[in-house]
Amino acid sequence: MTKIRALIFDCDGTLVDSEPWLVEAMLAEGALYGLPETARAVLDAQRGAPMSRQIALVAAHSSQPLPADFEDRVRARMAGYFKAHLQPIEGALELVRGLQLPFCVASNGPRHKIELVLGITGLLPWFAGRIFSAYDIGAWKPAPDLFLHAARAIGFAPEECAVVEDSASGIAAGIAAGMRVFALGEHPADLPASVHRIAGLSALPGSLAAH
Repeated sequence: MTKIRALIFDCDGTLVDSEPWLVEAMLAEGALYGLPETARAVLDAQRGAPMSRQIALVAAHSSQPLPADFEDRVRARMAGYFKAHLQPIEGALELVRGLQLPFCVASNGPRHKIELVLGITGLLPWFAGRIFSAYDIGAWKPAPDLFLHAARAIGFAPEECAVVEDSASGIAAGIAAGMRVFALGEHPADLPASVHRIAGLSALPGSLAAH
């Protein structure tokens, strides 16, 4: 098997603990248009999905039509939550400070949001010039395009790259891209055998050494 020579990190839920605040922003804005609190479980299940899909779910569960600027309203509220509460995922700063492999971040979020959350959590200097957004290429996970684009941009073949992901869509994208996948956190028992599970980011260096 080809040696892992580069790492591609997801952002939300992998490097920064931002996804709960996206759900809170969706619920708070959606409540203004009849979105019930029971929609929390539906939104939680869509973590890692493009925001357009999440907004479609809000619209489907709301009793009133959403305004045209609903996404802007959600992003503004979310940015406020981030500035007040956002933290890096445990072990993220220590990990990137010590990595000996080239690495980058590839996220379904827009570039300005990626830069915002990495900046708030102190991670941005480690990813300067190596930030890749699905919005830049018009393709979102679970399609493999974003990971393939990131690999090309940093100069590595897909089989030389490993993806670190927390979401089902990101794991599927990494598999489809032909990359090794490290699944962070808890996942269903039926993950493909090729996916390496890691309980936390502190376990990644040892898991990389073993693979």
